Amino acid sequence: MTRTRSTCAAALAALATLVPFASHADWKPTKPVEFIVHTGPGGGNDLLARAVVTMLEQEKLVPVRMQVINKPGGGGAVAAAAVADRKDDPNTVGFITSVWLAGPLTAKEQKITVFDLKPIAQLLREPAVFAVRADSPYKTLKDFVEAAKAHPGQLKQSGGSITSRDNIVREQLEHATGAKWAYVSFPGGGERLAALLGGHVDIMVIEPQEAGENVRAGKLRVLAQVSETRLPKWADIATLKEAGYDIHPTPQIRGVVGPPEMPAEAVKYWIETFDKLHRSASWKKYVEQNELEDAFVSGDAFRKSMEQTSKELREQFVKAGIKVTR
Repeated sequence: MTRTRSTCAAALAALATLVPFASHADWKPTKPVEFIVHTGPGGGNDLLARAVVTMLEQEKLVPVRMQVINKPGGGGAVAAAAVADRKDDPNTVGFITSVWLAGPLTAKEQKITVFDLKPIAQLLREPAVFAVRADSPYKTLKDFVEAAKAHPGQLKQSGGSITSRDNIVREQLEHATGAKWAYVSFPGGGERLAALLGGHVDIMVIEPQEAGENVRAGKLRVLAQVSETRLPKWADIATLKEAGYDIHPTPQIRGVVGPPEMPAEAVKYWIETFDKLHRSASWKKYVEQNELEDAFVSGDAFRKSMEQTSKELREQFVKAGIKVTR
């Protein structure tokens, strides 16, 4: 009898430990979900978030309506604060890029960082290219650099915040070559691209996804790739190192985080949802078409990836002569 009671007690105890996990697995959003991005409409993160909404709907992975909320400003600081303000809201997800990691390295006053938020999943690593208008006199990146040397400060590059990859690559290239050109910051990718297409600036660093139809339509010309190896669809375009510039491509990750006190069951739900998404046919097609690198990791592994990216960014800031504050 004693042995039977002990066995039953052990079984009940084991069952009790399973109950929380069962309830975690059962949690789903029951009201509209908001995806917060740090760019304006047309920016890289905005485009990704809207594409994700479409794919989640196509794959029937989220049972409620989803909407993208644009919170530009401060190199990701405004969006990070907006996510943090949601505290324990399970229906808010922030779409981050490396800018959210770079900002706090140079702005000591920035109180909220990605490390204050709940890591959900890293989705992508993203390359970039240097592009000019199709009618630009610059046929190669060397042509542009030599012109910038001959006319210091006269040529212009459109870009995001001073901590964005756009400016980090520029600072490194200037440091390595002695050339100098102006940097014009815009809050959104659409505005940066419009400035280039309108002839108001001479060059920009742009993700293949953002360049999109403008390159295919012959409105832009690609001068060099900001990547370790040549991308399949840009096989005839040299990387920075191949073009003669020993510059380490600035890492650009894209991922999702939650408010700082997001419940564990919601974190689990979103990790599983984005895991299913990255395994889907829709996602694989999207990654291939946009020359992206699927780099899915979640939870603690994502936090470690962000820590490594932050370390790399800090090293590049120092190398380029950009002052870091932490």
